[in-house]
Amino acid sequence: MSDALDLSISRLIKASPETVWKTYVERTGEWFCPRPWSTPVVDWDLRVGGRANIELATPEGDSYPHAGVFLEVVPGRKLVSTGALTEGWFPQVSDLNFVRIDTFEPEAGGTRYTSTARHWDLKTAERHRAMGFEKGWGAVADQLAVLAEGGAL
Repeated sequence: MSDALDLSISRLIKASPETVWKTYVERTGEWFCPRPWSTPVVDWDLRVGGRANIELATPEGDSYPHAGVFLEVVPGRKLVSTGALTEGWFPQVSDLNFVRIDTFEPEAGGTRYTSTARHWDLKTAERHRAMGFEKGWGAVADQLAVLAEGGAL
């Protein structure tokens, strides 16, 4: 059943898992949402139960803050977070809650980066897909790859 609830993107990035991880966590504001949107706030405490807060901004100046929490942190290999809970394990109601699973696996001299949104129900997964999941999350994976490979956005 989880396959139907999961939306995923994957990229082979020509950089080590450690480099991709470092780019992911240290340069998040540069790649985390599709351009021309931006991520002016990244307030993370990279530990289980730590805050995973970000703010997305439109080119017109509208902002969208998102609070969340990290569920699993394996440096260099895996990061799991959700907006269904906030720091201190407080539940948060949303019409688009999911668990985000990012993995960084060695492959072919580089890194297989995979990002998955695991939804509570099929209706939410399908709505997320219809919102443009593949295009949006694919664009940010491409942005992450460019930075990790030493390029500029």
